[in-house]
Amino acid sequence: GLTIQQLIEFALPLGWLPQVSPGTKYVSLGGCVAADVHGKNHHHDGAFSSSVLSLELIVADGKRMRCSRDENSEAFWATIGGMGLIGIIGEVELQLRPVESAYIRATHHAANNLKHAFELFEEYDSASYSVAWIDLQAQGEAQGRSVVMLGEHASIDELDGAVQNAPLEIKPRGSRRIPFDMPSFLLNPTTIGAFNNLYYRMEGGKDDSFIVDYEKFFYPLDALSEWNRLYGKPGFLQYQCVVPREGGYEALSKLLDELAQSKHPAFLGVLKKMGAASEGLLTFPMEGYTLALDFPCSGDALLELLQRFDAIVTAAGGRVYLAKDARLNAEMLRQMYSNVDAFIKIKHKLDPGGRFSSNLSRRLGLE
Repeated sequence: GLTIQQLIEFALPLGWLPQVSPGTKYVSLGGCVAADVHGKNHHHDGAFSSSVLSLELIVADGKRMRCSRDENSEAFWATIGGMGLIGIIGEVELQLRPVESAYIRATHHAANNLKHAFELFEEYDSASYSVAWIDLQAQGEAQGRSVVMLGEHASIDELDGAVQNAPLEIKPRGSRRIPFDMPSFLLNPTTIGAFNNLYYRMEGGKDDSFIVDYEKFFYPLDALSEWNRLYGKPGFLQYQCVVPREGGYEALSKLLDELAQSKHPAFLGVLKKMGAASEGLLTFPMEGYTLALDFPCSGDALLELLQRFDAIVTAAGGRVYLAKDARLNAEMLRQMYSNVDAFIKIKHKLDPGGRFSSNLSRRLGLE
């Protein structure tokens, strides 16, 4: 149950941070392993599993297994990205990253459209961290206009003032809370478009590098507690896919075309460059590009749109992220993930009675 936040609170004062972290610190280490999460540095450092040295797996009969790349490796790679279906992750042994400070030197670049964003990712491939915010309301030649954000761990010499005297400390900041479910009509193409125009001008206009603490760089949404309530009572659905590097631009361009034709509002779009895949049987990342889109829930019309997305992603050789999935079907899963049968075989071996089960596993036929 140890979270990324608790790990950082312990390790950062000693000069260490996780090698890989997702976009929120309110997740457990076991969950990070089970989803094989990735961060803004996957193109260089891989998924969370790249830092996992070993783990303790508690299987269905109560037996505790030490698993690693060399010991019980079959169970290790089934558990990595296995969505908690192999057993309980009791312990995780992982390698942390030494850092001089709690700060990041960030640089922003405005991209005129999706093609330009891809070009910037390639141009700045050496950046340790990279991610792009996409304006999903932009149309025509500006479709996919973005702000590409790069980051490097800041050295003590790059800091100044009081910060330089306490480089591993940051001021505690309270989390603002959304106190109630917002009316659904507040999120519409007009309000989203106005926000996107403002954000693109403000963030894309930061021509010079600047220093920011690790929380603001890695976990921007954590500053707004219960931010999901912005979507109102119906809630939201996130669709995240990854497509191979070859043909990736064409696939994501088609996806944005489909989105524009559908007229569905989409509030947030995030694009990242991905590196080589791990050996996890159900691990999501592959070398290429991943796009995450947030939609206000709107019933069958949205689900039909996402099925069309699935067809585009599958035709490109890509797949959907199971950690954020609530609607994929078993047939499509098998088209996206080639190791499903191998995973089920190991699961049956370690959990013959099917004691570890979930709504996802039942829907996707992973039992």
